[in-house]
Amino acid sequence: MAHCIVPEAEAVLDKEFPVLDKGFVRLVDYYGSDSRIVQSARVSYGEGTKTMREDGALIDYLLRNQHTSPFEQVVFTFHIKMPIFIARQWVRHRTARMNEISGRYSVMRNEFYVPAEEDVAFQSTDNKQGRSSDSVSKDFAEKVRQTLQDNQKTAYETYTELVDSGLAREIARINLPLALYTEIYWQCDLHNLMHFLKLRLDGHAQKEIRDYAKVLFDLASKVAPMAMQSFENHILKGVSFSGEELEAIRQLLEGKDNPLEGKKLDRFKEKIASGSQK
Repeated sequence: MAHCIVPEAEAVLDKEFPVLDKGFVRLVDYYGSDSRIVQSARVSYGEGTKTMREDGALIDYLLRNQHTSPFEQVVFTFHIKMPIFIARQWVRHRTARMNEISGRYSVMRNEFYVPAEEDVAFQSTDNKQGRSSDSVSKDFAEKVRQTLQDNQKTAYETYTELVDSGLAREIARINLPLALYTEIYWQCDLHNLMHFLKLRLDGHAQKEIRDYAKVLFDLASKVAPMAMQSFENHILKGVSFSGEELEAIRQLLEGKDNPLEGKKLDRFKEKIASGSQK
C-alpha cells in the first residue's frame, strides 16, 4: 500500500496560519487520507479503492453509523501556538499525544494574548461559563485592554528580574499569567480530531478556542476532504434526538399533538431551532 500524498495538503504543509493576535496553527505532518479510510474499511472483504463517488458514499456510511476505527488510520501532527488558558482547555482532550514548551528549561517569551476590542464583553446573564453577545463601549473595551497589557508588562518584568537574579526558572515563572503564549506539538487521529472539533466548534465553546478549531477544520479538510465534508454534514450540522423526541416527531408527522411537555418540550424546540440555524 503506497504512502498517501495529498497535493492540497502538501501545499499547506509547514505554513503558519495565524490565530488571535500572536498565535498560529501549522500542519507539520500527516499520515493517510480519504483513500486510507476506505482502504481500511474494505480490507475486511478484500476490495480496494473504487470510484470517488463510491468512496464518498462509504465514508458517509461509516460516519453516519459510527464505524469510527477506519478514521483512526488518518493522523495529523500540528504545531500550535496558543495562550496558556486555551492550552488548559486543549489538554482536556486526552486522546492525543502532546509535547509542550518547558518553562523549566526555556526562558519564556514576552508574548501575551490581548483580546481585540470586539472580543471584550460582559459576563453572560444566562450562561455561567460564557460572555454576553452584547457589545460594550469602545472606551470600556480599551480600558480593559490597557489594564491587561499593564498587568502583563509588570508580570514579565518581574519574571525577567527573577531569572536574571539567578533564581531557578521553574520558580521565576510561577506568577506569569494565563495569557502567556505557549507552544505545543499535538498529534491526533482523525476520529479524535472530529470529536475535538464537534465540541470546540460548538457555539458554547470559548470564542478563542473556536478560532483555533476553525483552522484545524480547514487544514484537516485539505488532507481528507470527503471525510470532513461528511463530518460537517452529519455531525456539525446534524441534530440527534432521543427516543421520546423521535416519537414526538412521528406524532407530529401524523397530524397529532406533540406529546412532550414542560422542560422536555423546551429542549425539543431548542434542538429543532439549533438544527435550522446550523
